[in-house]
Amino acid sequence: MARVAFVTGGTRGIGKAISARLKADGMKVAAGYSGNEAAAQATASELGIMVVKGNVGNWDDCAAAAKAVEAQLGGIEVLVNNAGITRDGFFHKMSHDQWSEVIRVNMDSCFNMTRQVIEGMRARGWGRIINITSINGQKGQVGQVNYSAAKAGMIGFTKALAQESANKGITVNCVAPGYIDTEMVAAVPEEALKKIIAAIPVGRLGKAEEIASAVAFLASEGSGFMTGSTLTMNGAQYIA
Repeated sequence: MARVAFVTGGTRGIGKAISARLKADGMKVAAGYSGNEAAAQATASELGIMVVKGNVGNWDDCAAAAKAVEAQLGGIEVLVNNAGITRDGFFHKMSHDQWSEVIRVNMDSCFNMTRQVIEGMRARGWGRIINITSINGQKGQVGQVNYSAAKAGMIGFTKALAQESANKGITVNCVAPGYIDTEMVAAVPEEALKKIIAAIPVGRLGKAEEIASAVAFLASEGSGFMTGSTLTMNGAQYIA
């Protein structure tokens, strides 16, 4: 029977590539989104998947999303916590809203969504939780104290929950992308982008499909002995 997967932020960029790969691997996939209705409907049509609107930083939205997916597809067996935002700025000028919004969407969302599915996974004796962190959660980044803190927090969340869940057939892992060729990175000014690429030993940006391949492995039946790990995928820009 096909596994049921839910990918937050799953209708654009890295999330869309993950949704597409899990669907291609035979899973029943639902993708979450928060605002871009046109992109969500286009992805639903293109990939033939369910899309669910909601803010992952909001507990009630996450509860409603999980119930909607379970009602249409069945119990969620694979959860990919991918949704994230940036609100960059130097810390000494950072507003409380810039801090709290990033923490809510990037970090609180791990609790909000995972809490909806963990009891079902424990009852079934099988589950895959995959958290998309970042190179900047591993090394930090100027102008991203909020984002780096949230993404580092995801790694700690992963390590602790992996230990709690290991004897229930549930794995919990991270993927930490570096700079990936998405719309967000494409918006970076050309000169700045050249400097970014020059700092990557592989000599190029990563591809969303490469991140999706790592997620597909972690979501598979064959990854049951890997848990509490962080897969670093940044072209050797930073080796943790």
